[in-house]
Amino acid sequence: MSATVLIVDDEETIRTALAKYLGAAGYGVVQASTGREAREAMRASSPDVIILDYRLPDCKSLEIIPELKYIDAECAIIMLTAHGSIDLAVEAIKAGAEQFITKPVELAALRLLVDRVTGNRRTRKRDAVERAKHRSPDRSPFVGQTRAIRQVYDDARRVAASDSPVLLQGETGSGKGVLARWVHDASPRADEPFVDLNCAGLSRELLESELFGYERGAFTGAVTAKQGLLEVGQHGTVFLDEVGDMDLLVQAKLLKVVEEKTFRRLGDVRDRKLDVRLICATHRDLGAQAREGRFRSDLYFRISTFRLELPPLRERTDDIEALAEHFIDVLSRDLGKPKPSLSPASVEALRRYAWPGNIRELRNVVERALLLGDNTVIEPANLRFESQHAPPTGTLIDTSLTIADLEKKHILSVLEEEEGRVDSSAQRLGISRSSLYQKIKIYGLR
Repeated sequence: MSATVLIVDDEETIRTALAKYLGAAGYGVVQASTGREAREAMRASSPDVIILDYRLPDCKSLEIIPELKYIDAECAIIMLTAHGSIDLAVEAIKAGAEQFITKPVELAALRLLVDRVTGNRRTRKRDAVERAKHRSPDRSPFVGQTRAIRQVYDDARRVAASDSPVLLQGETGSGKGVLARWVHDASPRADEPFVDLNCAGLSRELLESELFGYERGAFTGAVTAKQGLLEVGQHGTVFLDEVGDMDLLVQAKLLKVVEEKTFRRLGDVRDRKLDVRLICATHRDLGAQAREGRFRSDLYFRISTFRLELPPLRERTDDIEALAEHFIDVLSRDLGKPKPSLSPASVEALRRYAWPGNIRELRNVVERALLLGDNTVIEPANLRFESQHAPPTGTLIDTSLTIADLEKKHILSVLEEEEGRVDSSAQRLGISRSSLYQKIKIYGLR
């Protein structure tokens, strides 16, 4: 992704010359001649670097540097002036500028300076990505060798190379969030931001402000402007989990983002350009919701250019042992405990369980076994399943029950054991409070 440079100078000849030179060097270039235009261009184009003249018709650059840094703290500012002095350079650096250069400008020196500050920015982002990867060594959605998960891997590898929207489908706990992060890390945007938002349980107003941000005074309590997650994710990936729960009015605004690559903060009258890759996820049948008028059909077709379906764990029984061993390895290191092995009886018990909570539930079961056991071998007695329907040794799952029946009974059992406490029940189930409230509503539980 080429970096964008905002040139702010009231002399048109200087702006044009710098724009032509940097444009030929591969940079995207935006121009402004006043402080007011600089603010507008900053919000509209999200530049990586600003070349800012010291004297502008409507203000001094030292006065607007803090405001520009507030809009984007990561943007590098290079001060440009015909009145060079040590005192002025110190003032500029204190105000937030990264570099200081005097007129007349030597174009080659300016090019090297712009290359350096954009390179520093990329390095910081790359280091942040690497730190995040090292903090999450277990975040691979492709553990196992079954045909189903190998097919997901093949499809995801092809999808990651493109820039089109992706729709991830699968039951709760099947790994959609992990897959979204993998697609981002395997894409050309890997060194750019990855931001995510769970749409379930959020009111329309809160969802709008989280996605699009707002201007000061947009509503009661908006005492300062706020960037939305779309803006935070500029040049990177925005992951919207449980998009099927999104309010219809917000869906209309999201459609504009997908189609026009622009958005508007709440309380603002200007459109801002946006460059993000959108990944959405849902456990619902969005096609059916679109046919019933509960989800915009035009938005559905736009966000589902590519669809990846994650199979439930009960359809991957041959992968359960590999997944359990994977979590044992990762969690043993995290807990600072010796790595135990799984007994054959434990493997059989894991394979016979219905796993209504999918991979998330398997991870929880393994973590409990490690926390509560001090043996070198995990036996069936160490496996504390979250459902009252966990199969004891030698028994089979009741195959007359549907998956919905199993999930409903499982949730009801946990709620009863927790005496109706939603927080602790959601924690045991491995889902968010908002997701649990949604399931309580769906199944008519009280």
